[in-house]
Amino acid sequence: MSEAETFLPLQFERLDDDTMCRRALAFYTQMRSRRTVRDFCSAPVPRQVIEDALRTAGSAPSGANMQPWHFVVVESARIKRQIREAAEAEEREFYQRRASAEWLNALAPLGTDADKPFLETAPYLIVIFLKKFSGGDGGERLKNYYTSESVGIATGMLIAALHNAGVATLTHTPSPMKFLNEVLGRPATEKPYMILVAGLPAEGARVPAIDKKPLDEIADFM
Repeated sequence: MSEAETFLPLQFERLDDDTMCRRALAFYTQMRSRRTVRDFCSAPVPRQVIEDALRTAGSAPSGANMQPWHFVVVESARIKRQIREAAEAEEREFYQRRASAEWLNALAPLGTDADKPFLETAPYLIVIFLKKFSGGDGGERLKNYYTSESVGIATGMLIAALHNAGVATLTHTPSPMKFLNEVLGRPATEKPYMILVAGLPAEGARVPAIDKKPLDEIADFM
């Protein structure tokens, strides 16, 4: 196959400096308003919003373009209840036995505990799986590369896309999460990466009074 058949012309919009700066600032201003929400209401969110946000996530770069992710969108009250029960069991073990005092002290300002009602209240749970292997055209098993990096990028893009559409999110990672494979019928070759809770905040929802580090503490220019 020739290069002309395997490569396409790049479609890229070149912007003037003023437009670039304006867009960068506008996106930062929008994203800095994003907060992790733990109090959700049960109001519905159009499925089209979730689908388009997932399409955005699926456009993320990945190692060798293997796209090592799978998203399971849970709307069923029955399945959400199963997930909550299993997650809270793991969380009770974490808070009572597994977590070090240092870890619990770090979590204290966030006000978290083993109770996770948002797993049932929010209209959507998006369970993200990391795929260690993919299937080839001939049915063979192919190893995926840079899976954690790839799925992390896709997850970040998903969170940004949902915030852009006016949907609040919460990243939830009970540990271990292998129960998600069983509850959702996913193969053992897929590793649960995160539960992304998505919906609208409850009336009067509150968030911790925390700040983000300034640019000079998180970046160097050389």
